[in-house]
Amino acid sequence: MIQILPIDTDTFEVAVSAQIPSVHRVTVTDAIHREYTSGRLTKIELLERSFEFLLARESNTSILSEFRIEIIEMYFSEFRNWIATHTVK
Repeated sequence: MIQILPIDTDTFEVAVSAQIPSVHRVTVTDAIHREYTSGRLTKIELLERSFEFLLARESNTSILSEFRIEIIEMYFSEFRNWIATHTVK
């Protein structure tokens, strides 16, 4: 289970409930939000899908504790295309 709490307009705390729980601080700027979703998802929905993507590929404890959402592409080149196909509400 994922719980997302806004810290400010661009920063979010993402808590992942698992055998070993984890907490992550993720930044999503307005520009990156528009670039990834064209406004079809809220920032929280983008984070939910991003963590769905990450958790399908690695354990929650392997996910960086603090990062900008666009950094995911540096580790997983398919991320942008995956998000584009998962932006339908």
